[in-house]
Amino acid sequence: MTIRLLLVDDHAVVRSGLRMLLESQADVEIVGEAGTAAEALELLATAKPDMILMDIGLPDMSGIEAAREVKRRRPETAVVALTIHEDEEYFFKMLEAGASGYVPKRAAPEELLNAIRAAAAGQVYLYPSLAKLLVKDFLSQDQETKSARALDGLTAREQEVLALLAEGASNSQIAGKLEISPKTVARHRENIMRKLNLHSRSELVKYAIRKGIIQA
Repeated sequence: MTIRLLLVDDHAVVRSGLRMLLESQADVEIVGEAGTAAEALELLATAKPDMILMDIGLPDMSGIEAAREVKRRRPETAVVALTIHEDEEYFFKMLEAGASGYVPKRAAPEELLNAIRAAAAGQVYLYPSLAKLLVKDFLSQDQETKSARALDGLTAREQEVLALLAEGASNSQIAGKLEISPKTVARHRENIMRKLNLHSRSELVKYAIRKGIIQA
């Protein structure tokens, strides 16, 4: 599958470097570039990208607001944030806006490519060092309080499925690991989303981090 990708960054030099990297990948096609959120939203309608690689610091609108608007207009387009910001506030706001990935600009090219491919496959990509930092922060909360809140009516099996889903595993991968059928995994996933009142994989990942279900 070829990933149709739109580059959004207000620095032409950054876009040029990203283009060189991504055009060398057989499974990635650059369908447009934008330096502002307005340009990106205009291209969204004409280029119909599978994914947008977006800087958070855009001159006319924050990448968080832009991501939210992208998902409102074209829900099937995945958004991966590429940013200098590595703090908790930006990370969670991008997830809440519907982003499927969050990669620091200092990351190695391989990490960026992993994020792009994971998001294209319908998964959520968490940059390792950032994910560990956030998980450790949440794990430092009072253990008894956290344990009381962590279950939320989930069975032990549902918690296992939730953890694997949050780590980016597909239904078939979870089925193989837990030695159950993909249909059973899908049923567990539906029950998890219903019990927790979640509506997207991004919300599921955020929940798993907050509850300390994803291990550092």
